[in-house]
Order: sequence, then C-alpha cells, then structure tokens
Amino acid sequence: MTAQPHSGGRASAPIRTEALEALLTEKGLVNAGALDGLINRFVNDVGPMNGAQVVARAWVDADFRERLLDDGTAAVGEFGFSGPQGEHIVVVPNDDKQHNVVVCTLCSCYPWPLLGLPPDWYKDPAYRSRIVREPRLVLSEMGLDLEDDINITVWDSSAENRYFILPQRPKGTDDLSEEQLAALVSREAMVGVAVVEVAA
Repeated sequence: MTAQPHSGGRASAPIRTEALEALLTEKGLVNAGALDGLINRFVNDVGPMNGAQVVARAWVDADFRERLLDDGTAAVGEFGFSGPQGEHIVVVPNDDKQHNVVVCTLCSCYPWPLLGLPPDWYKDPAYRSRIVREPRLVLSEMGLDLEDDINITVWDSSAENRYFILPQRPKGTDDLSEEQLAALVSREAMVGVAVVEVAA
C-alpha cells in the first residue's frame, strides 16, 4: 500500500495535531501532563497486551475459550477490560483452514480496550478498501503469505460489532506458561494481518 498524497500543501496530521495540542495547552484548556498520561495509557497499558492476555487465556483454558467465542464482551469483561469502543466484541478464531482479518470500511472502529489505539495502516483508505476486494494480495504485501487452500474471511467492524481475532496457537508451545504465550501475541495477529510465530 502506498501513502496517500497530501493535497493543497496542508501540513501533515502529526504536525497539525502537535500545533493544536500546543495551542490548547497555552490557553490552559489542556493539561499536557494529563494528555501525555492518557496517550501513554492507551498505547501501553490499554494497548495490545490486554488482547494478548485474552488470547493466551483462551489457548490454555478451554472453558474460557468457549465463553469468549460465545460472548466476547462478557468474557473480555472477566479481565476488567471495558469502556468506550469495547462494547459488542465479537471474537472469531483462526485455524488451519480458516483465516480471518478485520477492517472498518467506514471509519476506524476498533476494540480499544483490547488493542489500544488503532495503527495508522488500519485507518488508511487503501487498507480499508483493498482488504475487502483483494485480501490475499494485501496480506501478502503486509508480509503474510497464506496457502491457497486457506479460506479468508474479512470482518467489517462497526459501532454494532467490533471484531477481534483469536489467532491460532503456534505449534511447539505446549510447555510455555500463559504469560509466556501472551508475550508472543502481536496486535497485528489480533487484527488478522499476521500470525503468531515462535522465534527460531
């Protein structure tokens, strides 16, 4: 995917955001420390490690996995993960024959309590339009080459349902603890543009 060109000589989004933050801080409308703390919370504390904990638990606890697939919102709530963008979580599992990937074609609906802030590529118009039309090609461009016999389903997140991928547990991890398993899980795997792998 290629970056979208800027039009009309407008400043890039990061520059505009930084200027807006400086202006609001200068006028006393925003506390810079509080804002940094909020951003840090979503990037780190409320980030992908929350989702990774959920995935690891589902890999080691069959009863939890069943609850997660039956009612994602309630099962995720068992960890205390909830809040805005965390309602109506629908979990779909990947396996040997089925690969699922998530997009939001209208905007960037995303399960924040599980994955933190959405990455730039998830919000990019090219990803949002192309993953629906040519998922196998887009996944390949992002570094994930799937065998031809693996079926690919694209799930379109919205305000009604926010989809979350339960990646397939990699082989050779039977002796790993739940914490060690969680450390293997990436944000990309929980969106479906990558798989969980064990470092050689």
